Amino acid sequence: MPITPASGPSAETAASPATNGSPESIMLELVDEDGTTIGTAEKLSAHLAPGQLHRAFSVFLFDAQGRLLLQRRALGKYHSPGVWSNTCCGHPYPGEPPFVAASRRTGEELGVAPALLGEAGTVRYNHPDPASGLVEQEYNHLFVGLLKDTPRPDPREIGETAFVTPDELAKLHAEGPFSAWFMTVLDAARPAIRELTGAAAGW
Repeated sequence: MPITPASGPSAETAASPATNGSPESIMLELVDEDGTTIGTAEKLSAHLAPGQLHRAFSVFLFDAQGRLLLQRRALGKYHSPGVWSNTCCGHPYPGEPPFVAASRRTGEELGVAPALLGEAGTVRYNHPDPASGLVEQEYNHLFVGLLKDTPRPDPREIGETAFVTPDELAKLHAEGPFSAWFMTVLDAARPAIRELTGAAAGW
């Protein structure tokens, strides 16, 4: 399980308060329990306890061997810094289709485009983050896909990446901190992951 540190011209600013130390002023879509848009809210305010239910997405990308690409969130992130999580996650802009947002954000964070990306359902959860006190009240659109190019992660967003088998993921999950939402979104996406990667991959 090789772990690849992110590198690039922005590496020195990754933890700077002037870059990612505080949240960007971005608007999110608020939704009801059925996923219908009911309004908007500023990104940070939507995550303050008890949280406002909003639209999100999570991406799981795999290589040709069926290994999952994980990312460790950069230390400069205001929410869940330094923890391992799925390939990419985020929030669509108001009115932006989740599939478009997932593709866009994958390119922004990892510097690559998926060779294949498909919908894998939705999941709704409420996960407080003990470290920050923020709350993830999300209606999350799931996507799974294949990656053929070498990731070029933006160090302001990602500290490290790693391709892992199910066994390697279990070991890493037991040893290090993961995002509060990781297991929820992974378990919800497993049927689509198994269909994509095949039985031999072990997901």
